[in-house]
Amino acid sequence: MVHWRRMAAIGVAVAAAAGVLTQVGIGASTAVGTVICNKQCDGYDAAKAARDRSPVKSTLHGRTFTVHIDDTNSMAWATVAGGQASDEVWLDRSFDGGQTWGTGGKLGDTTIPASATSTRTTMFNVDNWNARGVGALRACGKAGDRPEITCTTWARSTWNAGNRQTAAATALMMRYDQGTGLFDHNAWWTSANALTALIDNIRVSKMASYTYAIANTYDKQINAYSGQFRNQYLDDTGWWGLAWLDAYDVTKDVRYLNTAKADADYMATYWDSTCGGGIWWSTDKKNKVAIANSLYIQLNAELAQRIAGDTTYRNRATAGWTWFKGTGMLTSGNIVIDAIDLKSCKGTSGPLTYNSGVLMNALVQLNQATGNTDALATAQRIGDASTASTALNQNGILHEPGEGASCTGDQPSWKGEYLRGLGVLNSATNGRYNAYLKKQADTAYAQDRNSLDEYGIHLAGPFVASAHACQHTALDLLNAAPLS
Repeated sequence: MVHWRRMAAIGVAVAAAAGVLTQVGIGASTAVGTVICNKQCDGYDAAKAARDRSPVKSTLHGRTFTVHIDDTNSMAWATVAGGQASDEVWLDRSFDGGQTWGTGGKLGDTTIPASATSTRTTMFNVDNWNARGVGALRACGKAGDRPEITCTTWARSTWNAGNRQTAAATALMMRYDQGTGLFDHNAWWTSANALTALIDNIRVSKMASYTYAIANTYDKQINAYSGQFRNQYLDDTGWWGLAWLDAYDVTKDVRYLNTAKADADYMATYWDSTCGGGIWWSTDKKNKVAIANSLYIQLNAELAQRIAGDTTYRNRATAGWTWFKGTGMLTSGNIVIDAIDLKSCKGTSGPLTYNSGVLMNALVQLNQATGNTDALATAQRIGDASTASTALNQNGILHEPGEGASCTGDQPSWKGEYLRGLGVLNSATNGRYNAYLKKQADTAYAQDRNSLDEYGIHLAGPFVASAHACQHTALDLLNAAPLS
């Protein structure tokens, strides 16, 4: 994906959180960029718009600056009203969710003519379909006799964003780097989960627009680290193996199945007799943890379902669960905790949401691979306990223990894996958790979302700046929840 230069690079600095900017000197650096053509080309007359939707606006010195969107043509234009001659209005366009912008200069830059109080720009494409650029636009402007600039928040058309699910998937794809096949500055294991959420959305929503990301990610990263999406962390390898099984289900491309097998086989080499079994968390063999072993059970159980006549993966999954349930990492209250103490070989530390979520998913897969009814019953007990747990929920809304206030790092991803696992269990139990999932989805949609359908870390709000880990968590939730 092209890295668009920041607005600061053309001489604008943010002056206030309210959206007012101070002009430092734009001048001749606003060079005209490449014209984008989709249904229509940039510069199309706004009088010919098929629709006029105005999702966002901003005010400055009595002027109102508004984004207008023609969803039919997936284009937008900007207006200024309540102004005077020489007031200025234009559009900014971003292809990474508003993190950077500015290429092409001030799109449609227009001033109010003499004796008028308003004007509008021409229309510009939101996306660049030929280059797979997932875009957003905002209106900016200033009074002709003052230096301050105001900009609206970012907005986009409903193309590939016609409902909650597809809008969240499109917002996630704003953070996809086509050059690396990863998300947000080349994140590794969380990119595996973002890709999994995207593939699940293709299956659930039937929107295939972003299927290209599957092959692109595979081709760009197949030789990274130890190759075949293996690295020193066994849980990372498990996340990628599951992503490629999802990819195989959607595409039937056998290379994805072969990579998932390679990942499972690699993980199996780190099973030993320390504390009676289980795989290590990393190749340094210092920790045995719930998440790596739950992923081991799930990946092997899913492979057993897809390989005719298999006994190897089936037996690994069964052995993994037999060992796990004797460790104490599944408490008497049916909450999964994080690790075992290698001195006592007993469970230790507190709960994290994804520990319960991935084990639920693993046990559903084990049931489907082997017919083990106790596995499904245990998964249901974990589902019942975790949805009711005050350690994992605040006022009935999922909340990570020690939840931070940022969408960066590992923690924001964990609720996504939990919700994905609960969604799998929900399907296996005929909608047992529909009400819980719907409450989470409705709350997040109302309280944790911005104008681009990006989501923050707190499902109950307030919204904080998004990133791919928070966004895939929301997408996992919307994939699992009943449609509203």
